Amino acid sequence: MSNVLTSILSAEFFFSIIRITSPILFATLGAVIVEKAGISNIGLEGIMMISALFGSLCAYWSSSWFVGLLAAMIVGVIVALVMSVFAFQLKTDIILVGIAINMIGSGGTIFLVKSITNMTEGEALSSTTSLITSELQIPTIQIPLIHNIPVIGPVFSGHSLLTYVAFLLVFLTWVLLYKTSLGLNLRSVGENPNAASSVGVSVTRVRYTAMALSGLMAGLGGAFMSMSYAMGWSLNMVAGRGFIALAAQAMGSGEPFGAMLATIVFGFAQAFGIKLSSIGLDSNLSSPIPYIITIIGLVVFAIIKRKRDAKRVATVGAKQRKEK
Repeated sequence: MSNVLTSILSAEFFFSIIRITSPILFATLGAVIVEKAGISNIGLEGIMMISALFGSLCAYWSSSWFVGLLAAMIVGVIVALVMSVFAFQLKTDIILVGIAINMIGSGGTIFLVKSITNMTEGEALSSTTSLITSELQIPTIQIPLIHNIPVIGPVFSGHSLLTYVAFLLVFLTWVLLYKTSLGLNLRSVGENPNAASSVGVSVTRVRYTAMALSGLMAGLGGAFMSMSYAMGWSLNMVAGRGFIALAAQAMGSGEPFGAMLATIVFGFAQAFGIKLSSIGLDSNLSSPIPYIITIIGLVVFAIIKRKRDAKRVATVGAKQRKEK
């Protein structure tokens, strides 16, 4: 027990929480944006997988991490826009489209790896496409002054560039949603598309924009996975982070800062599971911890939301009776 407490109360453990939280946070912000427009993008997992693959490949071909990052972002947007065409133009259920994208992200990427790299199926399934060298990895940032401070420095300094971008995007997403005309249009379309359309807002265009921004965020998360978290692409490397992002968005009530706090909880759960595994706990027991936390969190969120809704209904009913 003392070993567990010592491991948890260490700068290394808190550093790992921030690192693990980052890719989930990117996807969560994507989920927040589309939710404001009244859309549920369950294809975040697949978009992250596809973006992670193309990011690492393009970084290798171009010998530039920046080109790989840019490619991952572009691929994320393209996949999200393809989903939009099927959902908004061809009137396909967006849930089914998201499921298809997730299947492509899981199985279709194996076909792409075999075709592009000439690997055999066994090699593609069993190994990591170790194309990302230290020169092609997204650089880490040492924050001036802070990195020399005991305890604080080892926790907050030395992270990947994308880690700092992820937390900065929380604030920028809030600004987008509540301080810009685009954010107003997103929220109006999500709350009442007919009313938004009646005042000249193009509902379809706004939804396309929301999906594109969601794909951009997922693309950043995919790039983080293959060019920072790991040194290349591997099968199922996203490991449910896209689905956890959907849970974090719900637990955070669809708000950027609330969703960030939820992702930190999931980051803690995953870091805790890894730490338990490293000190000897069977991986079959430690691996499910993040997903158990996800389920518990959603149950707690559902209970709180139900009580809140019941209280609101009771308040409205009491007010109506008083007016009569």
